[in-house]
Amino acid sequence: MEIRIPTRPKRKFVPENISIDSWDKIKSLFENLVDRKLSSVEDLEKWMLDRSELEAVLEEDMAWRYIKMNIDTTNKDLAKSFHFWIKEISPNTAPYSNKLNVKLIESKYLKKLDQEKYRIYLRSINNKIKIFREENIPLFTKMEVKQQEYGSISAKMSIEVDGEKLTMQQAAQLLKNTDRSKREEVYNKISSRRLQDEKALDNLYDELIALRQEIAKNAGFENYRDYMFSAMGRFDYTPQDCFNFHEAIAKEIVPITSSFHQKRKEKLGYNIYKAWDTSVDVDGLSPLKPFNGGKELTDLSIECFNRLRPYFGECLSTMKAMKHLDLESKSGKAPGGFMYPLYEIGVPFIYMNAVGSQRDLVTMVHEGGHAVHSFLSRDLSLTEFKSTPSEVAELASMSMELFSMDNWDVFYSDDNELKRAKLDQLEKALQTLPWVAAIDKFQHWIYTNKHTAQQRKEKWLEIDSELGDQIIDWNGQENTHANLWQKQLHLYEVPFYYIEYGMAQLGAIAMWRSYKKIGEKALDNYMSALKLGYTKSISEIYQKAGIKFDFSASYVKELANFIKDELEELN
Repeated sequence: MEIRIPTRPKRKFVPENISIDSWDKIKSLFENLVDRKLSSVEDLEKWMLDRSELEAVLEEDMAWRYIKMNIDTTNKDLAKSFHFWIKEISPNTAPYSNKLNVKLIESKYLKKLDQEKYRIYLRSINNKIKIFREENIPLFTKMEVKQQEYGSISAKMSIEVDGEKLTMQQAAQLLKNTDRSKREEVYNKISSRRLQDEKALDNLYDELIALRQEIAKNAGFENYRDYMFSAMGRFDYTPQDCFNFHEAIAKEIVPITSSFHQKRKEKLGYNIYKAWDTSVDVDGLSPLKPFNGGKELTDLSIECFNRLRPYFGECLSTMKAMKHLDLESKSGKAPGGFMYPLYEIGVPFIYMNAVGSQRDLVTMVHEGGHAVHSFLSRDLSLTEFKSTPSEVAELASMSMELFSMDNWDVFYSDDNELKRAKLDQLEKALQTLPWVAAIDKFQHWIYTNKHTAQQRKEKWLEIDSELGDQIIDWNGQENTHANLWQKQLHLYEVPFYYIEYGMAQLGAIAMWRSYKKIGEKALDNYMSALKLGYTKSISEIYQKAGIKFDFSASYVKELANFIKDELEELN
């Protein structure tokens, strides 16, 4: 396949060779937009495009600073470069962004714009004006700097096993070892290492909660939960809908996922099922090893995507050619995985910590789904059109996990291993849901109740008793159990961004069901939906994909039964 490397579009407003090393370099561009006289609807649309170009340039500049800092957390210059942005650029752009929002809404030519084209965008702009407060700007800066401490603390975590120093991601692979005593040893070492930072992470979370509640109060909200529902533009659902989702998962999904672990316990022949028994193969088989190293992961993923639809493979091939992939786990690299959109060039970046596991395969196709989404929406006229809500972004990625399964034979030549991988994926499609519901329910409580660090742990255990695994015996690991939530990066770095995974997982199951029924037409629907970016509401985008935006108990049960049928067929 011939790969066409995209080039950055010629800029029409921002200087071509601008180097953003001070606020003064870009201040005049904002002032131009604030002061510019608009004499027609054509002037207004040209002004909107110029603003969009500036936003794309700034977003991409910040993105590279963030990516590079995460790849090497030991490099102080990279951290300094990112923190310069957070401390010097973001606080200065915020008041100008608000002025530009007000200028747009107050323009006498606003009503002459294509109202349908800009409906969602203008709804978002009005919402931003409503919650903007000047006094929150320094608090946002403080919060963003403080949030980065989580990555720094986590990146320093490592353990030694048999004389070898391992990252936490590498160590987690050993929990699939068929030697139970080795698994117990590794699990306890991982837990002990995490608990070394228990107090530091508790203190960090306390500071973040206090900052966030102050931001909410300043903006006229009773608590940060309510503020975030507005800030995240959750126009399609309410906190009560989230509570209904939690209850539906507890009622319809937890009994199924608990049955998975009950069967594992029986098959392993254990009287007591421990946390270190949850990943080992019940038939005593070695852990799945779908690839060796980042290069092979890249090449096999491209082949997998090519088979599904050549366009998907071309997206990954383009990223490979442009070196927009950093996939392998290494010392000093921050934990996690993400796809970062680069709005100006239109070719995103995938970052992850691969160690050769089945989970890494899934992470790669997941982030690959995000990347395809980014490619499909790259030609939309405004940067804001490309910034999709998480409920849609995660639909793109989680659907790709399931779509790609029929082509996982590129990773597994052995039919039995392929079957194991698919069974694992389908079980995890349901197992994801209780954890998502638990984290979301936890956050609702966190920001609507004053509490101590100890009360936070107690609340987590209460929620886990409803939504957690009901088979694991935590005797002897009580403190680890009470602090499990500390592993969830989102709580620290991107608060309230989590229930979207649950909603999107339901959507992805519905998409895959559609794919099994109507084949290529479902992929056409998928691509058509993603091309919309954020020019339609969430429910309208789901409808375009041929599915429902629904998380009622009846719908959850319907989709769970579909997955159960698929599991029985595989077994």
